[in-house]
Amino acid sequence: MYSQAENREYHIYIAIPAEEPPVTGYPIIYVLDANSVFGTLVEAVRVQGRRPDKTGVVPAIVVGIGYPTEAPFHPSRYYDLTLPRTAVELPVRPNGEAPIESGGAEHFLSFIEDELKPKMERDFHIDRSRQTIFGHSLGGLFVLHTLFTRPGSFQIYVAGSPSIHWGGRAIMEEEKHFLASTAQEQRNKRLLIAVGELEAGHSSGMQEKARELAERLTNVNDSGLHVEFREFADEGHISVLPVLVSRAVRFASVCH
Repeated sequence: MYSQAENREYHIYIAIPAEEPPVTGYPIIYVLDANSVFGTLVEAVRVQGRRPDKTGVVPAIVVGIGYPTEAPFHPSRYYDLTLPRTAVELPVRPNGEAPIESGGAEHFLSFIEDELKPKMERDFHIDRSRQTIFGHSLGGLFVLHTLFTRPGSFQIYVAGSPSIHWGGRAIMEEEKHFLASTAQEQRNKRLLIAVGELEAGHSSGMQEKARELAERLTNVNDSGLHVEFREFADEGHISVLPVLVSRAVRFASVCH
């Protein structure tokens, strides 16, 4: 697919359960950085979804949003997953190359909301009340941006090792506006924030910032937002992905 606003190219990966859809339609999980985690998530849903009575995981459609590359990641993610005001706050590139293009999160979110999701809803029998978005690292930052700015887009948000430091003041302002919004707008939303134990002490403060954010959101009275924070033992920023995926598919299967 090519986005209408900016003609940016995306490769969309779709996995459909072998099981017949429920009367209400399949739950659906949207996965960022699909080139790196789509296969892992699909297999987790396929294997665990065979016995929902034992695993708690129900069969779901998985939609991966990726890029034209065979590599796990593509440079375009730095634009799609970052906030508009982060350009001066990005880490300096040690090789002296030009600054990374950034700040396109809102355009990317509009592509997902206005182009990709309507196509999925036209082509497949989907339960629109059980939609999940999964992102890790910069993808985790984007998940938070989506929750804070368009909380009605999804019911379940999974932010793995979110790069809150890349969001700087912008993501903090979005958090403030989100918390000031009416409780009704946030009703029945679920947020999983997860990190690896070995991410502690990183110069970015990623793990500490994620924990503090989870605590702030948990302590908001009557927000209607269920927040879960997980720290996975002996896992780093990348190695955390498989165990995070396993937890995420169970988190996404909780009935509303």
